[in-house]
Amino acid sequence: MESWAGHEVPRLPGRGEPLALYDSARQGAHPSSPEGTATMYVCGITPYDATHLGHAATMIAFDLVQRVWRDNGHPVRYVQNVTDIDDPLLERAERDGEDWKVLAMRETALFREDMEALRIIPPAHYVGAVESIPDIADRVLALLKDGAAYRLDDGTGDVYFDIAAAPQFGYESNLTRERMRELFGERGGDPDRPGKRDPLDPLLWRGARPDEPSWPGGELGSGRPGWHIECAVIALNLLGDRIDVQGGGNDLIFPHHECSAAHAERLTGVVPFARHYAHAGMIGLAGEKMSKSQGNLVFVSRLRADRVDPVAVRLALLAGHYRADRSWTGDLLTAAEQRLARWRRAAAAPAGPSGMAFLTGVRQRLADDLDSPGALAVADEFAERALAGAADDPAAPALFAEAVDALLGIRL
Repeated sequence: MESWAGHEVPRLPGRGEPLALYDSARQGAHPSSPEGTATMYVCGITPYDATHLGHAATMIAFDLVQRVWRDNGHPVRYVQNVTDIDDPLLERAERDGEDWKVLAMRETALFREDMEALRIIPPAHYVGAVESIPDIADRVLALLKDGAAYRLDDGTGDVYFDIAAAPQFGYESNLTRERMRELFGERGGDPDRPGKRDPLDPLLWRGARPDEPSWPGGELGSGRPGWHIECAVIALNLLGDRIDVQGGGNDLIFPHHECSAAHAERLTGVVPFARHYAHAGMIGLAGEKMSKSQGNLVFVSRLRADRVDPVAVRLALLAGHYRADRSWTGDLLTAAEQRLARWRRAAAAPAGPSGMAFLTGVRQRLADDLDSPGALAVADEFAERALAGAADDPAAPALFAEAVDALLGIRL
């Protein structure tokens, strides 16, 4: 699947500080020390609706990870998926009387446009679930032969993962079994499905049903993949047995990331699957989580159509810490537009305070678990002093512009 167009990222003098990133499994910030090329997998969209600000905030958070790594001199291999076949997509297509493939292609194309507008560095590999089905089927069959998966004895052809085959199950989310079961039912799982060995066992392969799309699965029979195995297989195939970061919104911690890690670890024997399980907070509107089910979405494409500068949208989302659940308001966007105007004036000033001191300050803030509010405060101080004329470094404004571009993705 084709990704979106990238942009040139300025090279900055010196080198950034090593990144300390919060790991959901260990429940604390720990050094991210990639060995050679840094590897990251971020769960992408199920393309049945347009990109909303929750998606945007998540993608911006992991874009910061990539920018900090690059500033530290690490080559980055970044992979993102598109779940272009799943129940929500089929349900939306049926509701609207639309071909599911057309719906998926249209919304994926719109997502790419939004990501390019928000200046997200594109992944090295942008991969759809459909194109990965042969590899997924092979891995599901391997789990069956290993005894880590089983078929339901109901004639459906459905295959489930046996969480008893993953004795470490639960280490990533740190949840009680009761809470796991509750979230499993809320987030696409089927804890009450008859015939399962454990209510928390996740679906690996859904056998073919009348009036549903299906694909050849070899010895599995025709069908389509479950959600969690999709991400595990794509990541293993393109990034290897262990990756530096598995990322997504915090609503993916359980069951999605817990299950996909369990699948990958059983397939390879390598534990943990990711050195960091990193998660972005939710974006709300009027005190409620922004979600399709709530019907309270603010779409990036709608803001763009209203001629809102996408850079201002990015800057507004950077004003909150990536791990925090936070709300979107008109005031937040207004403040970002005003901040962007000040920064642009500062970048055009004849001189500024020490450019290297500014760069060091921003690097320090981002190295501390992507403290973007702190980095914005450092930039605000620079802009204030430059616009007040309390500065004597003629090279500083240009370095200021290059640094906020390279590290924050804000083009002035």
